[in-house]
Amino acid sequence: MATAAFEDIADTFAFLEDWEDRYRHVIEMGRDLAPLDPAMKVPATKVEGCASQVWLVPSLEAGRFDFAGDSDAMIVKGLIAVLHALYAGLPVEEVRAVDAQAELARLGLDEHLSSQRSNGLRAMVERIRAVSAHAG
Repeated sequence: MATAAFEDIADTFAFLEDWEDRYRHVIEMGRDLAPLDPAMKVPATKVEGCASQVWLVPSLEAGRFDFAGDSDAMIVKGLIAVLHALYAGLPVEEVRAVDAQAELARLGLDEHLSSQRSNGLRAMVERIRAVSAHAG
């Protein structure tokens, strides 16, 4: 069910055997993510439940889901990039069908993130699912 972009990340993670290398890769993905317009960093786009500040701004084009996101923490910004790869471009009705927990477990994120980061990641997934439910 994963997108080609997410499969690329999974392949890269399989190649990078050391978790520290994977961690650096996630941070690099966050650096490559376009910054969010400061005007979009408002309470309505802020994701509650994250230790860091996180903003997600969803969009729909031709029935396909996308979002922009940002965080004040580089690792979290990288996690936003991972979620973007998982969800961006999917038909909105397929967003809710993605088993994010299983897909992210393929990367080993469930084993290597602190409980605070895991809770924040879960909060971002819940926001994406909720937004797509209202959009579809």
